[in-house]
Amino acid sequence: MKPAGCLIGVLILLALPACGRDVRVGSKAFTESVILSEMVRLKGSTEATPVLHRKGLGGTQFLWQGLVWGDIDAYPDYTGTIEQTILTDVTFPADPEARFAAMRSALAEYDVEITAPLGFYNTYAIGMREEVAEELGIESISDLANHPDLAFGFSPEFMKRDDGWPGVKRHYQLPQGGSQVRDIDHTLAYEALTQGERGEIQAMDLYSTDPKIQKYNLRVLADDRQFFPDYSAVFLYRKDLEPRAPQLVQAINDLAGEIDQSEMIELNALVELDRREEAAAAATLLGVDAPSSSLVRRLIRYTIEHLFLVVTSLAMAICVAIPLGIVAAKRPRFEKPIMVTAEIIQTIPALALLVVLMLALGRLGDVLQALHLERLPTIGPLPAIVALFMYSLLPILRNTHAGITGIPSNLRESAEAIGLSPWAQLKQIELPMASRLILAGIKTTAVINVGYATLGGLISAGGYGQPIIQGLYKLDFGVMMEGALPAAIMAVLVKSLFEWSELIVVPKGLRLKPAH
Repeated sequence: MKPAGCLIGVLILLALPACGRDVRVGSKAFTESVILSEMVRLKGSTEATPVLHRKGLGGTQFLWQGLVWGDIDAYPDYTGTIEQTILTDVTFPADPEARFAAMRSALAEYDVEITAPLGFYNTYAIGMREEVAEELGIESISDLANHPDLAFGFSPEFMKRDDGWPGVKRHYQLPQGGSQVRDIDHTLAYEALTQGERGEIQAMDLYSTDPKIQKYNLRVLADDRQFFPDYSAVFLYRKDLEPRAPQLVQAINDLAGEIDQSEMIELNALVELDRREEAAAAATLLGVDAPSSSLVRRLIRYTIEHLFLVVTSLAMAICVAIPLGIVAAKRPRFEKPIMVTAEIIQTIPALALLVVLMLALGRLGDVLQALHLERLPTIGPLPAIVALFMYSLLPILRNTHAGITGIPSNLRESAEAIGLSPWAQLKQIELPMASRLILAGIKTTAVINVGYATLGGLISAGGYGQPIIQGLYKLDFGVMMEGALPAAIMAVLVKSLFEWSELIVVPKGLRLKPAH
């Protein structure tokens, strides 16, 4: 038991940095949001209080829950999004000043502050290729009703939001629906729009500051019935941030009124068209030196983070799955409940499991907070490690059970005949004979974990998933390969390492002989 106890202690110590309370800004999974958060990181970081940027975390509700739960301290958003997606139970007055005051008051109930508008707006819009729109005579959203055969491709968030497709369809009484309206990643929608004579889709959702509107020569359809609300850019931040990081709060508020529409479009173009880093684009507007990070340094950081996710989750699974496999093999009445539970966990889609774990950690955090204890993080390494641990259980558990139950009965009878206790039988006969099968289960799990760990990039857990996710939303193959290629190499190395470790772990007489 001592090795297991030491291992658990080490894991707790390793997890402490992930649960610490540092200063964090977040951003949504699109370029503009990342650039804005990089601005406040560059302006608000000090030696005493460095600011961590959790990039590309997902959609509005993801960021909002992270802000309320304290996993992030600030993030950029838009007034229309706040009205339509966050403060859905608030009735806002028509007057713009009274409307903004009502928004500030409603956010204060969540202990959240809002800055004055940053100076530009980024409204939703619907766009088509110029030549297709011209051919069909489509200039406004209303005109789409005259072409019920057109196919649309909208981003997942736009498909679900009431100020997105559901509201547009209802407000404009558009006939398109069913398979004509596809849920598609925003970056990939541009490619679908421009493929072939008329494209795989004929219309998509746009952001008004998107430089790709010009690049792909798109026509922004007029919102002739004025459906979309005002989407002025703002920053939201926690009320308790000012005493902890006053310079960051000052940097956030200093951006108010400082970025106009054309400047934001140019910054987006630097990243999406010129392939510059978001931090470099942010530094351009701020007039500071652009931070640089070499490929080698990035790969070292990603590798350390990825190994942390894989090794920690695998070690936890070994400590739990092997004992459970032994119990399942030795106590038949426990076999079915243990195996079925592990199998059910394995069938849960990875993304769904991450979301469930984040919600569970959030609710647990509410309980801990009520007890005046520190919340557990719902964003970062912890939920990713827990998810990987849960996925690791079944292969190790199943192989442990199979290895022990597969031992010939005559060997068990001989062990009993010479007076070996059950513990001695397990230690001296059963585990050594099952070791090759157990090690095979661990090897399989380790290789799978290397791949699954890349999903941690969706919740800023670090590792190779970070460049993969960033490359996906920027449609930058080179950035994606910074994570995909090392992950593949690591999987091969891990497999080779476990094959070599068989020479140490598995008794000589039980090792597989190489084929001639």
